[in-house]
Order: sequence, then structure tokens, then C-alpha cells
Amino acid sequence: MQAKNSNTPIARREALEDRIEQLKRMMEIRLVEERIQKLFSDGYVRGSTHLANGQEAVAVGIARTIDPDDIVTCTYRGHSHALALGATPQGVLGEICGRTIGCAGGLGGSMHLVEPSVGLMPTAAIIGAGLPIACGAAIAAKARGTDRVAVAIFGDGSANIGAFHESLNFAAIQKLPVVFICENNLYGEYSRINLTTPIEDIAIRATSYAMPGVIVDGQDVDAVAAAMETAVARARAGDGPSLMEMKTYRYSGHSRSDPATYRLPGELDQWLKRDPINLFADKLVGEGSLDAGGVETLRTQMKAEVEGATQEVLAAPQPEMIEMLSHINAAGPGADRRVTFWDDRAGKR
Repeated sequence: MQAKNSNTPIARREALEDRIEQLKRMMEIRLVEERIQKLFSDGYVRGSTHLANGQEAVAVGIARTIDPDDIVTCTYRGHSHALALGATPQGVLGEICGRTIGCAGGLGGSMHLVEPSVGLMPTAAIIGAGLPIACGAAIAAKARGTDRVAVAIFGDGSANIGAFHESLNFAAIQKLPVVFICENNLYGEYSRINLTTPIEDIAIRATSYAMPGVIVDGQDVDAVAAAMETAVARARAGDGPSLMEMKTYRYSGHSRSDPATYRLPGELDQWLKRDPINLFADKLVGEGSLDAGGVETLRTQMKAEVEGATQEVLAAPQPEMIEMLSHINAAGPGADRRVTFWDDRAGKR
């Protein structure tokens, strides 16, 4: 009997039903982000990169709660979400390094990840661009009579732009099945939230649109999942959208070689004490699922897997110039990579 491929996006998503696999995925995300930083320093990455070290619990907590045929929109800080939803390390690293093995054939780069088989729409470099797109996906779900949910993931800086207010207002009026998720990591690029926003609890703004506004401990994967379960159930039942504010923190700077010297003194050290990976590992040890030695074994295993994926990516070719023009019209080449988010899965829930 041929062994089932456990490295497909769907298989990786299904694996999150297991709590140890959730810990492994969080470790994988951290290691991939660290490897991306090294690849950038070594000259393998063109353009920019935006890491989410420290925000792993948010990504995995969301992914373990929604279904693969729900639709997710995300920002340019989306490596963690792509991996959590099921995109492979080869697909993510390959895209960031501009190799054909990448999830978009090496044509999109760090800020344009996509994996339709698990619901990930192309991530967007434009601040807040995913919010109205998620509303559109929710309208499509209602029109097709499915119980699909759209999830819009964005940063705290996006809460100050017009698309945020327009999307929440429209979703509330139409009672759309959308879950709006603000990853509040305290910084919009290089500016702390208190310098740009008169309130530090973004969830308060939900009251303006008559929807639930929930503040969540974004360092606790179980807390994220529990809050998501309530919001997703509300959306599926036709009761409308919710605004979830995940309080979290990015350990790295905004992008590339940013040393983040603008942080408040001691702030990073305080957040490191509540590292989401360590918190969940300690919880699993307390539950008896692992012992301390088992946690370190998992770290070693995931490090080897990420390094193996990295070497596979670096051995892969870069796309030819013609590939840049192969997906821009229906008559052109590239049909092998064309996808739709509205395939037969919609009727198989």
C-alpha cells in the first residue's frame, strides 16, 4: 500500500486536529521565519520580508478552527498564516526565494502567498486590502447557499483606514458571514499604537457596527481557538460578523533588517516571557502529552525538516521570464496553475 502524502496542504491542515501537531506547526513557523531572515541576509531573497515571530499562536489557533473551504484574506505579514493553513514550507520558502517550487510559481514573492486548496486567497501588500475582499467572498457564500465563512486578517494599523470602517459597516448591515481578525502587535510599521490611535483596544470599535468585539490573548493558542469557535459558529448560523482583537507581539522588526530600536525599553523582554510556543509546550507537558525531553525532540525534528525544505528550495530553478505573462488572460498558457475558490467542494460540506 502506498503511504499517504502527509506534506500536501490538505493533509497538513487535517493534522492540526492533534495538539502535538499544533505545537509542531508553531515551531515550524518560527523556524521558517528565522530561516527566511538568514536567506535574506545571504542574498537569496529579492524584495522585502515581513516576519511574524511571536505571533504563531494566532495563526495556528485560527487554522485549527476553520474549514479548508472557508476563505481567508491576509496581509503581507502572512508567512505564518500560510503555513498554519497548510501551505508547505517548500511552497512558502520557494515563493519567497523566487523559485518555481513556490506556491505561486516563484512569481509573487514574500507578500503574495496563495494556497487555494486550503482557502488562502493571495496575500496583499496593500494595507487592509483583504477586508473588502473578505466581504465579497462572504457575499458569494450567501449567494451560493453555502455555510462558508470568510476570515479577514489584518494588523492594528489597518483599523485606521477607510476600508476597515466600510467593510465592518457593510458586513454588519448585510449580516455577512465574516470574522474580522485584528492582529494587534502594538506596532504599525515603526509607530507604536498609542502614537497613531486614540484607543489601544481595537475591539471597542465593534460597538459602532453592532457586532461582537472580543479581546483575545493572542499568545495562547487555545484562547485564540476558543474565541474563533464562537465567532465562526455565529457567522455560519447567519448571525453576522464579529471583530476579534488578538493581543500579540512581533519579536522582529517591521521588515528586512529593521532592528526595532523604537521599542519601549524592556518591552520585548516582557513579551518573550510569554512566548506562545513555550506556553503551549508547557501546557502539553502539564497535560501529560509530552515531557520536557519530548519537546526538545520535536524542536530538533522540526529544525531538520525546515532545513531539508530549504535545501530543496535552493536546488529548484527560478521561473523563466515568460512565466510572468502566463496567467494574465484566459487564452494564455498557465492553465495548469489556474484555480478557483468556488469549485465542487462548496457542495460537499
